[in-house]
Amino acid sequence: MRTSSIGASMHVTTLQSCVFEVHKSRLGLRTFRAMTRSCSAQASVDQRCFRVGIVSDVQYADIKDGHSFLGVPRYYRASLEGLRRAVSGWQAQKVDFGIQFGDLIDGFNPKDQSEIAMKSVLDEFALLQKPVYHMIGNHCLYNLSRQRLNEVLGIQGVSSYYSFSPHKAWRFVVLDGYDVSMLGWPEGHPLHTEAKAILDERNVNENKNNPEGHEGPARRFVQFGGGIGAEQLDWLKAQLAESKAANQRVIVCGHLPLHPDTCIGTCLLWNYEQVLQAIWDAGNVVATFTGHAHNDGYKVDKHGVHHRVLSAVLETEPGKDCYGWLDAYSDHLDLVGVGDLDSQHMPFGTAANGASCQQEHADNTTQAEDATLERQPR
Repeated sequence: MRTSSIGASMHVTTLQSCVFEVHKSRLGLRTFRAMTRSCSAQASVDQRCFRVGIVSDVQYADIKDGHSFLGVPRYYRASLEGLRRAVSGWQAQKVDFGIQFGDLIDGFNPKDQSEIAMKSVLDEFALLQKPVYHMIGNHCLYNLSRQRLNEVLGIQGVSSYYSFSPHKAWRFVVLDGYDVSMLGWPEGHPLHTEAKAILDERNVNENKNNPEGHEGPARRFVQFGGGIGAEQLDWLKAQLAESKAANQRVIVCGHLPLHPDTCIGTCLLWNYEQVLQAIWDAGNVVATFTGHAHNDGYKVDKHGVHHRVLSAVLETEPGKDCYGWLDAYSDHLDLVGVGDLDSQHMPFGTAANGASCQQEHADNTTQAEDATLERQPR
């Protein structure tokens, strides 16, 4: 039994220089030139550690187009083609592996079509022929049980958080933001019961998906959100301590955003403050990447940690793109966005110490495929 203090495994679907030219039309000329100079200078003195493909919130469904609650168009069928182009783009850029940030299929899928929709999406990722790491979003849990999602996404165990190291100098920590949640656990489960108690206390509305009556980050206590439980929080702290002892830099990933300056209040992780404190205490986390909000968001916090929220494939017009790839170096990250996904140059502060990418540089592809996931024992 697990309690909380709140109040992908990988799905293996079997290095070039930095490239910004394709995005020149989307960036201001001054910004583009600065990014290009920075990339070129660094590439000449340091070896890139790895390149990872990035995509979020595909939310595929074989249904007619619709709109969000805010009236934003959603292109359910076209999102599959958008994912196909993303995987093709990753192949062209020779990524070492891919990551998707949750909500692979949409909650409006007819329940008898959920498995078919999920297979359609995973078949696209299989074309990459490289490891792809997955995390669970709320729309995934609207369609399939947590157990079934873990099975099809290759996530081992009852919960859905894990870590992996694609390079000796780096570790990715993938959080399960629906650990304490009304979603994914049967009624009566301790984490479901705890989530209900939190919503009853923090959301005054009868409909717990309604944030009205609350302002700013206080709007995050909605039923389509969730939090990190005590066991997972302890596991996170242990992962950060282990990675620091191993002289590794860390990237924290999840579906739900972790910083209030990156998204609207309803999208935040319930106990984001506790997660941020763990990240700051560790001192070796250089960035967090999340989805869910459907719009790009970015903030460098007071400790120099970069927080990036990723736009959604679902709300990208048919024929347009929304994906990217992330290049990791010893002193910075470069996110190269395609189409609706913004690019970002992320230099590291002095607090985020770690090994050089040139120190015992590994064969990235082989190491990623053979990565052993470090999970807290059940």
